[in-house]
Amino acid sequence: MPTKSSYPDVEIPDTDIWGFLFERKDRPYPDDKVIYVDPYTNRSYTYAQVKNTAVDFGKGLKALWDWQKGDVLALFTPNCIDTPSITWGAHWAGGIVSPANPGYTAEELAFQLQDSGAKALVTQLPVIATARKAAAMAGIPEDRIILIGDERDPSLKFKHFTSIRNTSGATRYRRTKANPEKDLAFLVYSSGTTGHPKGVMLCHRNIVANTLMVAAGEGGNMSWKGGLDGNGDSILAFLPFFHIYGLTVVIHQCMYSGFRCVVMPKFDIENWCKIVQDHRITFSYVVPPVVLLLSKHPVVKKYDLSSLRMLNSGAAPLTKEIVDAVHSKLNLKVKQGYGLSETSPTTHTQPWELWYSTIGAVGTLLPNQTAKYMSPEEKEVPAGEVGELWITGPNIFKGYLNNPEGTKNALTEDGYFKTGDVGYQDKDGNFYITDRVKELIKYKGFQVPPAELEGLLSSHPKINDCAVIGIYNKDQATEVPRAYIVPSPGTEGGKGTEKEIMDWMAAKVASHKRLRGGVRFVDEIPKSVSGKILRRVLKIRAQEEEDAGQKARL
Repeated sequence: MPTKSSYPDVEIPDTDIWGFLFERKDRPYPDDKVIYVDPYTNRSYTYAQVKNTAVDFGKGLKALWDWQKGDVLALFTPNCIDTPSITWGAHWAGGIVSPANPGYTAEELAFQLQDSGAKALVTQLPVIATARKAAAMAGIPEDRIILIGDERDPSLKFKHFTSIRNTSGATRYRRTKANPEKDLAFLVYSSGTTGHPKGVMLCHRNIVANTLMVAAGEGGNMSWKGGLDGNGDSILAFLPFFHIYGLTVVIHQCMYSGFRCVVMPKFDIENWCKIVQDHRITFSYVVPPVVLLLSKHPVVKKYDLSSLRMLNSGAAPLTKEIVDAVHSKLNLKVKQGYGLSETSPTTHTQPWELWYSTIGAVGTLLPNQTAKYMSPEEKEVPAGEVGELWITGPNIFKGYLNNPEGTKNALTEDGYFKTGDVGYQDKDGNFYITDRVKELIKYKGFQVPPAELEGLLSSHPKINDCAVIGIYNKDQATEVPRAYIVPSPGTEGGKGTEKEIMDWMAAKVASHKRLRGGVRFVDEIPKSVSGKILRRVLKIRAQEEEDAGQKARL
């Protein structure tokens, strides 16, 4: 039987995101509560300032460009405390927001602008050249490129969003309400770990539901007041706001629950540690590479991280070895969660009190959802057996934009989303994710999960980072696991170290999981900004190595 969440269902109000956040009757914190803080400039937004800025921006969109319901506003910007107001201002005006990776090339950004049908583009001055080029490729006029952040355009060619807010005649406009179930709030694009990004259509109800589900999952362990300095819990936000992880669990959750959100434009290990110390951060949503850095990087010892009550890791599997390492070194607690862009995103999280007793699990199913693990033949498997995770609930996306075939393959007729992730649940209802369906290495009929091997390798003292992929071996007519490894400082990545690592690994895993594809030493592991290993990049590298080897043998 499918597993229903053990949490009581939460009541999901029949409203759009604007009504949910700004017209609610049960907001526990005052208008002057500071929500978003820039730690570098000390610029900040209170709840009231976010709301007023959003309304003014939304009115400006309507007055300046006759903004219509369903028009798409694209964001191409590093994290910024102006982003929430811009986002909800677009929603106030009836628009859809499509955030893009600020690391994109002009060609990559142009694809998203064209695919989403964006009518305007919000960016920052440091990336204006790329934004300008992409807008031209996508047919967006230059007068529809808007700047946010602290820097203005010295040429005065591009408007700052503050001038959009002050557009003449804007005061007469009223809010455009959205149908929470039917109207889209966001078009987020998949990270492209396995190919071309897909536009994930998320409606208002999806985000409202998931915000409430996450709040329930944190179980009252976080508060908007009290704590170390009377300001309640403080979240350090470096997760990219263009990614659904940061978009929901950071931007929306902080505004809904009244948490102070200290915003980093991008991750840097020393800055992260310094901000935790200086701002007395109590909670941070992280990704496994950050947890790994905390366990290994020498700079961490310079800072006082004792204010941190919990870290929550998501976006990729986190292993017991990494959790143990950071806890034993720094006494930091790290629980794990799970979700996808298509699930708005969070579907599971470990209860705070079970963070250590269930290490390796992604937690229990959040409220209002039902899940099951399915065999390759699409038959449900019992608890303890491995299968593909399928989930249904109010947080499940509406489909992929302009991709009916992809939508049909992902969503069942009875509303389940096929996650593409492999795992199992135990008898106590804890869920485990072992790998992606497409990333499993098939060695002579055995399935080898790369994430499991990566977790073990990460605990080796001579390894700073790693990734495992399957390489086809013609002699054995099967895939074999190969590790790409970033050696620790002072470690030589030669034949001796390769043999040492392979022998060490062989003693820890079953025969079919051994690194028969060998070890390759690299300067860095390619990853998406959300921390997912880009295995396709490594597979291309492996093919190039194979081709080069064949030429050398000729």
